[in-house]
Amino acid sequence: MPPRRRGSSGFRGVRVRPSGRFYAEIRAGGFRLTLGTYNTPELAARAYDAAAWRFRRPRRDMNFPDVESLEEAEFLAPPPCLVDDEDRRRHRQVQRRIAIAEHDEELMRQWRAQFPNDVDNTDAFFADLRAQRRSNRRHRRAVAEFELENPNTTWAENDPRWDDIWTETTSDDE
Repeated sequence: MPPRRRGSSGFRGVRVRPSGRFYAEIRAGGFRLTLGTYNTPELAARAYDAAAWRFRRPRRDMNFPDVESLEEAEFLAPPPCLVDDEDRRRHRQVQRRIAIAEHDEELMRQWRAQFPNDVDNTDAFFADLRAQRRSNRRHRRAVAEFELENPNTTWAENDPRWDDIWTETTSDDE
């Protein structure tokens, strides 16, 4: 027998989250019991059915009425997602890091608005630094190539300066 379809998710007690995941809950005695968030609506519906069996609901209130017992419903239901202290600690740590990053971005935005000349100077500084590094690479390579051609070199065979011969220099560098 096909499962009963209800609501936007297609199952009783299952809602679609904005993230695309599915949230299961059951209402009993004036309160709402959260059953968890699942990747598919069928898993969420199975969790709802296991809880419905525990609350001794009639089969007509279940998503899969062909399930014959509480044990079968619990066997078919996904395991509950347990949140422990370590999960909470990690979540707080991630939230703190996100808050710090957002605060840093806001401060940088304010700094750029307040000191636009420094931003231009920063770009010029890094352009000069890149040019110096390219020049240094070209110089080290030229020195290494000279030593390679020089029969009276003072460099040892295992000298790391020999590696500069293989230093790449692009056409932008020359």
